[in-house]
Amino acid sequence: MAQLPQYAIIVAGGSGSRMQRDTPKQFLEVAGKPVLMHTIERFYKYNPAIRLIVVLPQEQLNTWRELCRKHTFKLFHMTVPGGATRFGSVKNGLDAVMGEGLVAVHDGVRPFVETETIKAAFEAAEQQGSAVVAVSPKDSIRELTESGSRAVPRAKYKLVQTPQCFRASILRKAYEQPEQEHFTDDASVVESTGEKITLVEGSYRNIKITTPEDLILAEAFASQDLQG
Repeated sequence: MAQLPQYAIIVAGGSGSRMQRDTPKQFLEVAGKPVLMHTIERFYKYNPAIRLIVVLPQEQLNTWRELCRKHTFKLFHMTVPGGATRFGSVKNGLDAVMGEGLVAVHDGVRPFVETETIKAAFEAAEQQGSAVVAVSPKDSIRELTESGSRAVPRAKYKLVQTPQCFRASILRKAYEQPEQEHFTDDASVVESTGEKITLVEGSYRNIKITTPEDLILAEAFASQDLQG
């Protein structure tokens, strides 16, 4: 059986608001280059033949082109303008996927995803149709109730990360639905069509860079990678 082509839709729709900065978080520099470049490099390292689709807000496309020139960033990728929401952005990225294939959707601001994790997600998606990377919570969890809060068993919960991988046909069908409020990630969109979601073990290094504290951690991880 011929191997299905692999795609990665890298969604980078962030602003700098929670960072308290004017620069969108995907363009903030870690170890001398924008976060988004590190993320693209991870997928390229996993599979140089992967088809990379980078989704950015329309008003950031020129800035990204300039950054690629400035950093002599040559890894081939397509850029696609995003939608008003993450749902709309993934849908726009999906329009660039031709025919059947395996599609990973990944946050542009998760630059430390390990190639082993990407590989495991693609392999599970090939066999099961879907694969979502997740880790166990480290902290105790409480559920908010009408009367206050109550402890819940941590072992019953998972923290969801990306990549989230699917067969292209499954993802397309899911994104033909109208957008709903509870669609917080691709797994929730796909699950609402009746598809089963397979979980793949993630890593605590696969952080999403959202706040100033995350940047400190990102610099530490990056210098560790350079030494390794």
